[in-house]
Amino acid sequence: MPSDYFQAKALAALVNHFGWQWIGAIQSDNDFGRNGLQAFTEEVKTFGVCIAFVGTILRTYTIDKLLHVVEMIKQSTVKVILGFAAEGDFFPLMREIVKQNITGIQWLATHSWVTAARPSSVEMYQSFAGTLGFVGQKAAMLNLKPILTSISPYKDPNAAFVRDFWEIMVGCRPVLPGEQIDIESIGKLCKGNETINFQDMFFDVTELRDPYNVHKAVYAIAHALHQLLFCQPVGIKTVKPCLNLSELQTKQVTEQLQMLNFTNQFGDSIFFDKNGNPPPYYDLINWQLINGKVQHVTVGHYSSFVNGVYKLEVDEEDIAWRTGNVPTSSCSNVCPIGTRKAQIKGNPSCCFDCVPCAAECSPCPREYWSNDRKDECIPKTIEFLTYREPIGIAVTVVSLLGASLSLATLMVYIRYRETPVIKASNSELSCFLLFSLLLCFLSPLTFIGRPTVWTCMLRHTAFGVTFALCISSVLGKTIVVVTAFKATFPGNKAATKFGPSQQRIIVCSCTVIQIIICVLWLRLNPPFPDMVFRYNNKNIVLECNPGSEAAFYAVLGYIGLLAITCLVLAFLARKLPNNFNEAKFITFSMLIFCAVWITFIPAYISSPGKFTVAAETFAILTSAFGLLICIFVPKCHIIFIKPKKNTKRHIMGKF
Repeated sequence: MPSDYFQAKALAALVNHFGWQWIGAIQSDNDFGRNGLQAFTEEVKTFGVCIAFVGTILRTYTIDKLLHVVEMIKQSTVKVILGFAAEGDFFPLMREIVKQNITGIQWLATHSWVTAARPSSVEMYQSFAGTLGFVGQKAAMLNLKPILTSISPYKDPNAAFVRDFWEIMVGCRPVLPGEQIDIESIGKLCKGNETINFQDMFFDVTELRDPYNVHKAVYAIAHALHQLLFCQPVGIKTVKPCLNLSELQTKQVTEQLQMLNFTNQFGDSIFFDKNGNPPPYYDLINWQLINGKVQHVTVGHYSSFVNGVYKLEVDEEDIAWRTGNVPTSSCSNVCPIGTRKAQIKGNPSCCFDCVPCAAECSPCPREYWSNDRKDECIPKTIEFLTYREPIGIAVTVVSLLGASLSLATLMVYIRYRETPVIKASNSELSCFLLFSLLLCFLSPLTFIGRPTVWTCMLRHTAFGVTFALCISSVLGKTIVVVTAFKATFPGNKAATKFGPSQQRIIVCSCTVIQIIICVLWLRLNPPFPDMVFRYNNKNIVLECNPGSEAAFYAVLGYIGLLAITCLVLAFLARKLPNNFNEAKFITFSMLIFCAVWITFIPAYISSPGKFTVAAETFAILTSAFGLLICIFVPKCHIIFIKPKKNTKRHIMGKF
């Protein structure tokens, strides 16, 4: 017979199956009740079930103690109560519950009283209808009936208990030949022709539970003895030597029982766990009133397997509930959507108030946020810089305007390339610079739209390379100005050392360094599209994660290094004759460029969401316009407004 721990485990699984969170308990004031309820309590705690009260009973208790338990039941709000008690202890309480007409409770029973004859009466059914409980496994032992029906004190006079059995079943005391009988002390004597009523329930062998446990126990010992006494034939190696019956000891049988694992004639596996318990198998019994009698209907099973897995099976459609439906038992109702549980101080965790949620009651997925009522998850708004919003339109318009002006200026330089003012400013480097400015004005367009893998890699690298080309061209123009001025002094050969080839080399080499930085960036840790949730609970910002922050700032730092070099050289040449050089304009353009990018870094770090992208695009456009206006507008002004100054004599006049 398995330990009552497994019965407690089965009852806990049943409570969890029906979702009962608030239950009461009655226990016998002995080891069976206390230990069983303790095991049950530990199991249901893992399911979040609360025990509202524990009533203690015993058959020897006074009526006052019994009435105290009844009062606990009446005062409680529980709708499910477990009776972990022996039948003799529990029956007096049952009578008092029926007497006081306490109904509406779903009772859970242990094997000790759920199928007992005395509680299973129509009188008790009015308060205990629908009771559920576990009992041991049953079996139909058909071969036992002929043995039972053949019992007779006249066949085997010395058989133990047979005469007592006959007296109970027939109602008279059998007299054997030669036996001296005291008629006054014995009562009615049998005449010898009496017969037994074989329709008595004693002879019903179709639903035997305790006898089946005895059957399994006997066969377990028989298998253990068989394995100890009977060995394999001689010549085959055996694990243990064979034993003689006279050598057999109890300890050896016990050790062999621990190792048993066989299937009996009813198809059930017989084995013992490490604690010596057989596998628990229980039938779930439901009290139902059928044909005016309380019947114990099997509505489920609880069993375990060799691997320690426990399984509860319940046929809910076969259960007869007192109320017609599955009862509910909870201290507090389920909180409505938009509210949360607030624990009531001093009460079990199952008792709580429902208060409105300050934030999300149940966390929404990252892509969702809770509405104002906190009862629904709403998809967050996807946010990124688009062509349809004012910022996106402004960036697009300004970008295209700058590109158009750069292209127009380039066409002007090509058209008037033979004029003195164009020749004096190094037409080849000027065209390089205008082409790079054209690319710089177009690069902000890659920052608009939904970020993808390719646009994220393109936007930062295109910006870095085009600006490196741009500043390299300005650096080349600055060096040309300085060397050309020094070449006018007698004996100075600087101009010959810095001709067109050298100018191209310095522009290309400075640009190639930036290209190498960008290639390493894309190779090692490239930018990628990212979803950012930190800016706002209602929005998801799609932006390009730079991947490597160090690479991003290396690109900016290199552009800054080129710009500072240009600024220093242009500043040193700022006092050259105005008609001859453009150092003053380069100085102004580099001052604007450096000022823009110095202010950009804190703006970039502090701008939230898509405004970070907007800050970067406006920094690109502002610095590009600074270069275009400061360097090329004065030349265009001479070409179109004051063409008389576009002569070699005027250019060289003040020198």
